[in-house]
Amino acid sequence: MEEQKINVLYIDDEPNNIVSFKAAFRRVFNVYSAESAEEGTKVLEQEEIHVILSDQRMPKTTGIEFFQSILETHPDPIRILITGYTDINAVIDAINLGQVYKYLTKPWIEEEVKTSIRNSFEVYDLRMKNKELTQKLLEANEKLEFLARQNLLS
Repeated sequence: MEEQKINVLYIDDEPNNIVSFKAAFRRVFNVYSAESAEEGTKVLEQEEIHVILSDQRMPKTTGIEFFQSILETHPDPIRILITGYTDINAVIDAINLGQVYKYLTKPWIEEEVKTSIRNSFEVYDLRMKNKELTQKLLEANEKLEFLARQNLLS
């Protein structure tokens, strides 16, 4: 069975970081990129993204604000915050407000990022399978309730 290629969205306002990210990971993952939260939202509307990595410090919208803004419309992708700054408040906000799965620092360690993305995809995949099984269970329950009502009426 062929392993599914993971769709990763990397958002960073620094073009050099995007180039570096693509160079490091494009052979392993399907890499999409954006230089702003607005561009990132457009990518999410056009592509099925499994894992999102966003820089925290960007001019208009922080990574946490971006993650918060997409929770309702795009709840499924797993979120990773990546930043060159270590700010405990940003970590707390990332977890509490943006539902961030992982917090990575720049400069990144390539193997750590690969492992984080793969682990994130496992969580994504399990959540999708759980949704599917829950839906099947609800449908089976409806059918059983219908059959039970039919038996009571006859």
